Amino acid sequence: SPISIYEVHLGSWRRKAEEGNRPLSYLELAETLLPYVLEMGYTHIELLPIAEHPFEGSWGYQVTNYYAPTSRHGNPDELRHFIDKCHQAGIGVIMDWVPAHFPKDAHALAEFDGTDLYEHVDPRQGEHQDWGTLIFNYGRNEVRNFLIANALFWLDKYHIDGLRVDAVASMLYLDYSRKEGQWIPNVFGGRENLDAIYFLKRCNEVCYERFPGIVTIAEESTAWPGVSRPTYLGGLGFGFKWNMGWMHDFLEYMSLDPIYRRFHHGNITFSLLYAFTEHFILVLSHDEVVHGKRSLLSKMPGDEWRKFANLRMFYAWMYGHPGKKLLFMGGEFGQGREWNHDSSLDWHLVDLPKHDGLRRLVQHLNYIYKSEPALWQQDDSNEGFEWIDFHDADNSVVSFVRKSREGEMIVFIVNATPVVRPNYRLGVPRAGFYREIINTDAETYGGGNVGNLGGIQSEDLPWMGREHSILMQLPPLATLAFKPDLGRV
Repeated sequence: SPISIYEVHLGSWRRKAEEGNRPLSYLELAETLLPYVLEMGYTHIELLPIAEHPFEGSWGYQVTNYYAPTSRHGNPDELRHFIDKCHQAGIGVIMDWVPAHFPKDAHALAEFDGTDLYEHVDPRQGEHQDWGTLIFNYGRNEVRNFLIANALFWLDKYHIDGLRVDAVASMLYLDYSRKEGQWIPNVFGGRENLDAIYFLKRCNEVCYERFPGIVTIAEESTAWPGVSRPTYLGGLGFGFKWNMGWMHDFLEYMSLDPIYRRFHHGNITFSLLYAFTEHFILVLSHDEVVHGKRSLLSKMPGDEWRKFANLRMFYAWMYGHPGKKLLFMGGEFGQGREWNHDSSLDWHLVDLPKHDGLRRLVQHLNYIYKSEPALWQQDDSNEGFEWIDFHDADNSVVSFVRKSREGEMIVFIVNATPVVRPNYRLGVPRAGFYREIINTDAETYGGGNVGNLGGIQSEDLPWMGREHSILMQLPPLATLAFKPDLGRV
């Protein structure tokens, strides 16, 4: 099924400037955030951690009270009201869950009974030096049960539809972010955390057994095999895995001046070598717009026009690429500055034509994505994707086909240079009229309106190893998508 996720930090989506810059309550969010998500065409909201946490700057990832929703936005019943409203509107709610580590605050789990109850005694096993937090001792039944029961608590008492498990890589490896001599090998002398692996498998099994309709998602940044494979097939048992490799390669490519992109063509084709090894979600998350990494818009090269054109091209390309979709709040309208958890998004930007055009594009992409099975039905299979041409590095052009089980097709072509290509011939899978359903250079999105007048009739001229081809005008820094209209051959 189509999954397009809007990732939200409740404390900084919008704020009440006239009331001391306070964050919105759960009740207010039900009246403002929910209609916005519906209007934008998303299918799910993902909330950064909402369990109680003392330090605002941790964004919720340093949890002290695992069984209490944060009181910053209201009481538990008001959170239930917000989630119920989402469900009534057909929007799923995913929550970030943090079983990887916990803070050292004395009023929380650290040395809970005066001993190292939830954590390890040895800091080589029990402390995250990067984050200054403590690691759960997954070898203890009591600790595993505490965490599994907590996952069930959110699914049961709050009707959460999915859990996105944070920092899975830090759980899987005993030497995660540690130098030699700072970690203790497992009983076989390896670096795999066997207790954590058992915990993750068991947690996934229990969650899916008790609540069959839910989904668990792993934020896992390594090449660990079978993260989203069922446990009975030797996997960790997650439903989905964040595709960090795609994100890294594509953001690196997009940040390059177009004149150099021809030398980095492999960045944009490599992801298809492993795209079907897991159930992937393509993510442009909060982690990519903080700590000096700059906003997505600011990462793009060139002047203002080119920055917007690059970002529009990138978003449509993302929706064409196999995998579910996730975009952090602010990305949909081109937030200019980095995300700041203490202040609202810059909503005044939506009044500017280029920002509103970008927002309109994301909205249209969501609607097209949901209505076209070719874009989601075979996300996890070679059957749903076929390259047309990935060799044209000199022009920085790639083209591919997405397919549904019924044989519906959508042809994508991406021009990653700021050069109009007026007579670009493309081999196509069948004869017919190719209706242009996406053009990121359209005027309504803030583009220059270079296009193909709504569509192109194919010709019986063999090209790129195919019997039929279309001759098109390729806009600069743009993604086009065509749908063969079988009624017009």
